[in-house]
Amino acid sequence: MQVKQLEAELERVRAALADAEEVHRRRVIGLEQYVEALAEEDAPAGVAGEVSRRKPVGPRRAVPHRQHATEVKKLSPDYQALMTAAVDAGGDGLGARRAAVVLGWDSASASRVEGARARLKRLVERGWLVERKPGRFTLPPPPSGQDAAGAGRPGGGS
Repeated sequence: MQVKQLEAELERVRAALADAEEVHRRRVIGLEQYVEALAEEDAPAGVAGEVSRRKPVGPRRAVPHRQHATEVKKLSPDYQALMTAAVDAGGDGLGARRAAVVLGWDSASASRVEGARARLKRLVERGWLVERKPGRFTLPPPPSGQDAAGAGRPGGGS
């Protein structure tokens, strides 16, 4: 009798944990999107090529568009680590679970893996990575006319 009660309690706790992890995952993604929107709001509108002199809002998680910042050094340390891992992954591409490990997060936690996936998707949105196969993130092909020596490496090979 007590075993069945404990099993039922364990199942209830597991369900509550799964619900809490999903809420947490959504809040992390929402917070990152909010911080990014604030950073974009501060950028001068309609001035092409001009870099904002204001400091980024929040914990420097906003990802600049690739056309405005061609060097990986312009990204926050977490995003730099993801770019390096994408280079190391080569043609196979970087997956969200590996990205979570690169970020120092628990890759067994669904919310952490989804948070890493959200960061990879943000790098895709901003032109830093491409997702040729679902869930596999790789570097985009170098623009035509760029020398092969600096292509594909974080920091442009310098």
